[in-house]
Amino acid sequence: MNSELILEKMEIKDNTFARQFETLVDGKLISVEYSFQEKKIFLTRINVPEGFTDENFINDLLKNIMEIAYERKLKVVPILPKIALFFRKNTIYRDLLPPGIKI
Repeated sequence: MNSELILEKMEIKDNTFARQFETLVDGKLISVEYSFQEKKIFLTRINVPEGFTDENFINDLLKNIMEIAYERKLKVVPILPKIALFFRKNTIYRDLLPPGIKI
């Protein structure tokens, strides 16, 4: 992992039953849905409360999820275009992409 990256840790719950990473902001649930296949995690959807527009928070949430992927030695497959855009903007996470996936 890139040592110059400073990340604000947030509390993220891995709800394996609902297959989503969850966190609370102002008492409201924000989640990123996923599915697993072998050693890959497919990020499929971001759920935010109506009227939530804090893109910086979403980016921080995705950065924290990337840290979880590093810890668990998983490859990340961004299904959602918004998550693919995150990878384009944050090139330090490109090594999390499985071989053959270019973004």
